[in-house]
Amino acid sequence: MGELLKPSRGGFLRPFGCGEFIREFLLGRSPNGSPAIDPAVGAPQADIFFHYKNSLMRATAVDRATREEEKRARREKRSIDPTSIEKLIQRYLSQMSYKSRGCRFHSFVVYFSNLQRLNWVESSGLEEPSSFQDHYPPGPPRRYFRLTDTGRTAPETAWANPYRALYG
Repeated sequence: MGELLKPSRGGFLRPFGCGEFIREFLLGRSPNGSPAIDPAVGAPQADIFFHYKNSLMRATAVDRATREEEKRARREKRSIDPTSIEKLIQRYLSQMSYKSRGCRFHSFVVYFSNLQRLNWVESSGLEEPSSFQDHYPPGPPRRYFRLTDTGRTAPETAWANPYRALYG
């Protein structure tokens, strides 16, 4: 008998959704500790993906560290120590694999293409050259994407599930 892919309790939980993060990031609001960008210029898909993954890792580490410190404080009958939480966060981040949180890049690109089909994001016209390594031919240019007016006015429920908004 095969092993179940879904955890027995709780399901696959994320501290925030991919669509929510993309929207807030492209609005320049620096969600979950990511850097702020100029909303008129936008950002390349690879950068959005990188900051999404790092934000997920950071949120997961903060959640784990806080729960661990709460358990320790309760067991030792003391108050919660914020410096201990920060040390635990750094330890969890150092142990966490980049691939262990969130989607893979190909899944992100497919997800992002659905946002383009909904006309929520568009190319801002800015491109920069990219290359794989020095001895390979240049790769495709890095295109910057920004939110459209339709994307800004789309309801949060639609951003939470763009597939439903696209396919009804």
